Amino acid sequence: MKKIISLVLVALIAVSCVMGLASCGNSGSTDSKAADSKTEEVKELHMATNAFFEPYEYYKDKKVVGIDAELADAICDKLGYKLVIDDMDFDAIITSVTSGKADFGMAGMTVTDERKKSVDFTDTYTTSTQVIIVPEKDSKVSKTDDLEKASIGVQLGTTGDIFVSDFKEAKIERFKKGADAVLALTKGKVDAVVIDKQPAEKFVEANEGIKILDEPFAEEEYAICLKKGSDLTAKFNKALKELKKDGTVQKIIDKYIGD
Repeated sequence: MKKIISLVLVALIAVSCVMGLASCGNSGSTDSKAADSKTEEVKELHMATNAFFEPYEYYKDKKVVGIDAELADAICDKLGYKLVIDDMDFDAIITSVTSGKADFGMAGMTVTDERKKSVDFTDTYTTSTQVIIVPEKDSKVSKTDDLEKASIGVQLGTTGDIFVSDFKEAKIERFKKGADAVLALTKGKVDAVVIDKQPAEKFVEANEGIKILDEPFAEEEYAICLKKGSDLTAKFNKALKELKKDGTVQKIIDKYIGD
């Protein structure tokens, strides 16, 4: 009886090997087949931004949209990556990039010599202007020079913040969001807000009783920031050049800003 049982067990094991139900000393082959059956995952690139800067990045239907979001997606698609957007405070973007938590930063970010000390920038993809928002009536600020003795609202870490720091006698109020600075203006807590032109226009549309001064405050160039020495910089520049040439960049800008 024992011999019969043994023969039956041997037969079962042999059948199992043939049908691939047991490894039978061939586990390497099985693992290889399993690996081959998996679809290769698309690599991700993380973009650090501050999604409260319409029309460059803002929320719509719980999704971050805007010029930077759409352009970043076009670049990643051209390079074969999946875009992941990480929303954070503006003043945390460069730190996130330099630490490697994010692969690049886009947030209507102006190229400055100070920032170049920490990150590399791609070629410029658009230009903008810093403007001054003031109350429509009884404003203490009617020209740039008036900022010297005014209380000024800015978004922390932005070029507006950097530029107004030159006004030594001004009282500077720094906010996490540009919208918070504008809210302070509408409530009379600051005399003026210095911010980029396109977001400023959106804020004026959404809030009664404020306006943009005709006199520009400063001209600036927007670019994408990356970690120092990143091999992505050259790839991004190549993609940007192609997207400019085929009209994609201008098409995206026109979609959100127009002429």
